Amino acid sequence: MAMTATAEPIMPLMGTPSAVGLARTFVDAQIRKWDYSCILDSALLIVSELVTNAARQTPGKEIRLQLSRDAHGIIIAVWDADHELPKAKPMTELTLEDLDLSEEAFDDNGGWGLHIVQALSAKCGATADPAGGKWVWSRMYP
Repeated sequence: MAMTATAEPIMPLMGTPSAVGLARTFVDAQIRKWDYSCILDSALLIVSELVTNAARQTPGKEIRLQLSRDAHGIIIAVWDADHELPKAKPMTELTLEDLDLSEEAFDDNGGWGLHIVQALSAKCGATADPAGGKWVWSRMYP
Protein backbone atom coordinates (compact mmCIF):
# COMPACT_ATOMS: atom_id res chain seq x y z
CA MET A 1 0.00 0.00 0.00
CA ALA A 2 1.46 3.37 -1.01
CA MET A 3 1.86 5.97 1.68
CA THR A 4 0.18 9.26 0.88
CA ALA A 5 2.01 12.50 1.49
CA THR A 6 1.59 13.90 4.97
CA ALA A 7 2.55 17.46 5.70
CA GLU A 8 2.88 18.96 9.09
CA PRO A 9 1.31 22.35 9.49
CA ILE A 10 3.52 25.22 8.44
CA MET A 11 5.58 26.45 11.38
CA PRO A 12 5.90 30.24 11.41
CA LEU A 13 9.21 31.62 12.66
CA MET A 14 10.82 35.03 12.83
CA GLY A 15 13.99 35.80 10.92
CA THR A 16 16.14 35.84 14.05
CA PRO A 17 19.03 33.68 15.30
CA SER A 18 16.64 31.76 17.60
CA ALA A 19 14.70 30.49 14.57
CA VAL A 20 17.40 27.93 13.81
CA GLY A 21 17.17 26.25 17.23
CA LEU A 22 13.37 26.16 17.12
CA ALA A 23 13.40 24.66 13.62
CA ARG A 24 15.98 22.04 14.61
CA THR A 25 13.94 21.04 17.67
CA PHE A 26 10.79 20.65 15.56
CA VAL A 27 12.53 18.63 12.83
CA ASP A 28 14.36 16.46 15.38
CA ALA A 29 11.10 15.48 17.09
CA GLN A 30 9.29 14.75 13.82
CA ILE A 31 12.12 12.73 12.24
CA ARG A 32 12.34 10.60 15.39
CA LYS A 33 8.55 10.15 15.40
CA TRP A 34 8.71 8.94 11.80
CA ASP A 35 11.60 6.60 12.76
CA TYR A 36 14.01 8.10 10.20
CA SER A 37 16.92 8.41 12.61
CA CYS A 38 19.29 7.28 9.82
CA ILE A 39 18.91 10.74 8.19
CA LEU A 40 18.49 12.78 11.38
CA ASP A 41 21.93 14.43 11.46
CA SER A 42 21.76 15.39 7.79
CA ALA A 43 18.19 16.69 8.14
CA LEU A 44 19.20 18.86 11.10
CA LEU A 45 22.12 20.31 9.17
CA ILE A 46 19.91 21.01 6.15
CA VAL A 47 17.19 22.72 8.18
CA SER A 48 19.87 24.78 9.94
CA GLU A 49 21.27 25.99 6.62
CA LEU A 50 17.87 26.72 5.05
CA VAL A 51 16.51 28.59 8.08
CA THR A 52 19.77 30.53 8.52
CA ASN A 53 19.65 31.65 4.88
CA ALA A 54 15.98 32.67 5.14
CA ALA A 55 16.61 34.62 8.35
CA ARG A 56 19.56 36.42 6.75
CA GLN A 57 17.50 37.30 3.66
CA THR A 58 14.57 38.65 5.68
CA PRO A 59 15.84 39.66 9.13
CA GLY A 60 13.09 40.29 11.66
CA LYS A 61 10.37 39.14 9.26
CA GLU A 62 8.29 35.99 9.13
CA ILE A 63 9.78 32.82 7.67
CA ARG A 64 8.02 29.46 7.47
CA LEU A 65 9.12 25.86 7.85
CA GLN A 66 7.26 22.83 6.56
CA LEU A 67 8.29 19.20 6.88
CA SER A 68 6.48 16.67 4.68
CA ARG A 69 6.68 12.90 4.34
CA ASP A 70 5.66 10.61 1.49
CA ALA A 71 6.48 7.09 0.29
CA HIS A 72 9.94 8.21 -0.84
CA GLY A 73 11.11 10.13 2.21
CA ILE A 74 10.87 13.68 3.47
CA ILE A 75 10.90 17.22 2.15
CA ILE A 76 12.19 20.10 4.25
CA ALA A 77 10.91 23.42 2.89
CA VAL A 78 11.57 26.94 4.14
CA TRP A 79 9.75 30.06 2.89
CA ASP A 80 10.86 33.65 3.08
CA ALA A 81 9.40 36.83 1.60
CA ASP A 82 12.45 37.72 -0.51
CA HIS A 83 11.80 37.13 -4.21
CA GLU A 84 15.45 36.55 -5.12
CA LEU A 85 16.23 32.86 -5.63
CA PRO A 86 19.38 31.65 -3.86
CA LYS A 87 22.58 31.11 -5.81
CA ALA A 88 25.41 28.91 -4.60
CA LYS A 89 28.93 30.33 -4.58
CA PRO A 90 31.14 28.93 -7.33
CA MET A 91 32.87 25.80 -6.10
CA THR A 92 36.55 26.27 -5.40
CA GLU A 93 39.25 24.35 -3.61
CA LEU A 94 39.18 26.02 -0.20
CA THR A 95 42.16 25.98 2.14
CA LEU A 96 42.69 27.56 5.54
CA GLU A 97 44.92 30.15 3.86
CA ASP A 98 41.85 31.32 1.89
CA LEU A 99 39.95 32.21 5.07
CA ASP A 100 40.24 35.59 6.73
CA LEU A 101 40.36 34.59 10.38
CA SER A 102 40.66 38.12 11.71
CA GLU A 103 38.07 39.11 14.30
CA GLU A 104 36.60 41.76 11.98
CA ALA A 105 36.00 39.32 9.10
CA PHE A 106 35.26 36.13 11.02
CA ASP A 107 31.56 36.00 10.03
CA ASP A 108 32.33 36.79 6.37
CA ASN A 109 33.65 33.29 5.60
CA GLY A 110 30.20 31.73 5.19
CA GLY A 111 28.14 31.23 2.10
CA TRP A 112 28.78 27.53 1.61
CA GLY A 113 25.42 26.37 3.01
CA LEU A 114 23.77 25.69 -0.35
CA HIS A 115 26.64 23.37 -1.27
CA ILE A 116 26.09 21.50 2.00
CA VAL A 117 22.35 21.21 1.27
CA GLN A 118 23.07 19.97 -2.27
CA ALA A 119 25.54 17.37 -0.99
CA LEU A 120 23.14 15.97 1.63
CA SER A 121 19.94 16.05 -0.44
CA ALA A 122 18.66 13.60 -3.02
CA LYS A 123 17.19 16.68 -4.72
CA CYS A 124 16.92 20.33 -3.74
CA GLY A 125 15.85 23.59 -5.25
CA ALA A 126 13.99 26.84 -4.93
CA THR A 127 10.50 27.63 -6.14
CA ALA A 128 8.93 31.06 -6.44
CA ASP A 129 5.67 31.28 -4.46
CA PRO A 130 2.83 32.79 -6.52
CA ALA A 131 1.67 34.60 -3.37
CA GLY A 132 5.13 36.16 -2.96
CA GLY A 133 8.50 35.08 -1.74
CA LYS A 134 10.03 31.69 -2.36
CA TRP A 135 10.29 28.16 -0.96
CA VAL A 136 13.76 26.61 -0.73
CA TRP A 137 13.50 22.86 -0.29
CA SER A 138 15.42 19.63 0.14
CA ARG A 139 14.23 16.07 -0.51
CA MET A 140 15.86 13.30 1.50
CA TYR A 141 15.53 9.56 1.21
CA PRO A 142 15.92 7.43 4.35
